[in-house]
Amino acid sequence: MANLPASDMKKILFIACLGCMLSASAQTQFITKGRVEFEKKINQHKSVEDEAENSGWMQTILKVYPKIVTDIYELRFDNNQSYYKLKKENNENKYLMWGSKPTETDGVIQDLDKRTVSTQREVFENTYVIKDSLRNLEWRITDETRQIAGFECRKAVTKICDSVYVVAFYTDQIPVSTGPESFGGLPGMILGLAVPRLYTTWFATKVELVDPTPAQLNPVQKGKKVNWEQLYAELKKGFKDWGKEADKRLWIVSL
Repeated sequence: MANLPASDMKKILFIACLGCMLSASAQTQFITKGRVEFEKKINQHKSVEDEAENSGWMQTILKVYPKIVTDIYELRFDNNQSYYKLKKENNENKYLMWGSKPTETDGVIQDLDKRTVSTQREVFENTYVIKDSLRNLEWRITDETRQIAGFECRKAVTKICDSVYVVAFYTDQIPVSTGPESFGGLPGMILGLAVPRLYTTWFATKVELVDPTPAQLNPVQKGKKVNWEQLYAELKKGFKDWGKEADKRLWIVSL
């Protein structure tokens, strides 16, 4: 290359610089359509450990039920809507906690343009369709980061039900403000979520670049139509004799 004319050297340098620029551009491309697969884990022994210490019956129960139950969920999304649902029911799981057993009919539609959420959820023997505004969560974004499913994610913290802490990890490489369950409101897709008081985590295991169909983003939902306030009022009547356990039930429904 030392013997090349100066004009040829300039061409080579220009092509090399252009290649670097294109490579950098490719690396910073944003994902606005796709599918995220989440692994949801619940440590169902934790919630009853205190009770089990003084109960031989409960200790026997814990030997029958697994400590950790795992289910796979999927979230399909484009730049203004998402739908989160169970991928496939795991009939081999044995659930100890009420409200932790998922069904394939449950699902959450978030419409980011209209700023609405529609959740189909089974509660006891009833099926509800909860239509309301998107959550107005006060997130505190931190400097902590971690890698999830190949994406660098930043940690954020908020609360639900006044006192229940929620930890999320989001990536701005997917600039769609949504996530698992009915969570969102961050400058990117939530790929990791934890609710310590429910001993439950959701972490993405893969992200696929596939275009969702309109039917996949906006499925038909059936059930008694309520908003969150109406649902809480109904459930509090049913839980009035449950003591502290009633709070936990409401937290589960509030996800």
